[in-house]
Amino acid sequence: MMKKHARKISAILCALMMLMLAVFAGCADQTPTATSEPTPSPETVTEVPQEPETEAPTIESTQILFDGSSTLAPAIATIAAELEEESEQPIEVYVSSGGSGQGISAVINQTANFGMLARDLRDSEREEIPDLQEYLVGIDALTVAIHPENPLAELRDGLTTEEIVRIFSGEYATWQDFDPTLPDEEIVVIVRDIGGGAHEVFQTNIMGDVEVRADAIQAPSMGALINRVMENRNAIGYASFGVSFQHQEYLAFMEVDGVAPTIENILNGTYIIQRPLILIRSGEPNEAEQYFLNAIFSELGQRVLEEIGFIPIH
Repeated sequence: MMKKHARKISAILCALMMLMLAVFAGCADQTPTATSEPTPSPETVTEVPQEPETEAPTIESTQILFDGSSTLAPAIATIAAELEEESEQPIEVYVSSGGSGQGISAVINQTANFGMLARDLRDSEREEIPDLQEYLVGIDALTVAIHPENPLAELRDGLTTEEIVRIFSGEYATWQDFDPTLPDEEIVVIVRDIGGGAHEVFQTNIMGDVEVRADAIQAPSMGALINRVMENRNAIGYASFGVSFQHQEYLAFMEVDGVAPTIENILNGTYIIQRPLILIRSGEPNEAEQYFLNAIFSELGQRVLEEIGFIPIH
């Protein structure tokens, strides 16, 4: 199943940039222009017969803005692009990414219709969003990976939570510190940016009160993190389930407390480094927003999530 995911993920990510450009190009052509028209008097108003309701009701042209998690952004952009090809509805979807925290701020400040999160909301954040609406769209996990030529890959199939903490905190400075039979070479720790959702999930589920070492390399994206691990045999890092298995032939995955990062183990909760993929907004969605939400939870939307490498909830 993992190899099937890898082939699908490669195809969808290669097409993603072209699809996103198509979405934005289509949006530019359809941007509505505000007009000012006189309000008709009651005598001139003519009642228009209502058409029978269909599965895709006619929706006035509207923009829907998503902001937040760089993990979830590609999935939303791809769903928007594919929906545009299949539907005649004039919905304009714009996607920006800058981390889960930015998605929350965008909803609080009303600069986006939806915030994208790759972590749970904090209680303090919930209190700042009136009439909070929350939508779980999928599940992701963080896989701990090393270079396949790292001698640790031959020595061990996995690590305990305690060992991961000691490695990522810097308590083990070299691989020989971890095990006397390993080379006396520096452990290179690769993490996502400290302010992002992925790092918060790793900190909460693994590190606890112990901080990641100060000199850890912060990668700006999951792709960049994986590339750094693949380029350095002394590196260790964590990356999104989907991105990791796209490059599985170039990585060695570590079990965590004896549990492998498989779909089954993620769904049943035994693999502990996992996170929800969430959309949030303030207030009930309008007709256009609900139409796009329905697309996300449709067969089309859940297929896109699976092809990118996330775990659908349906």
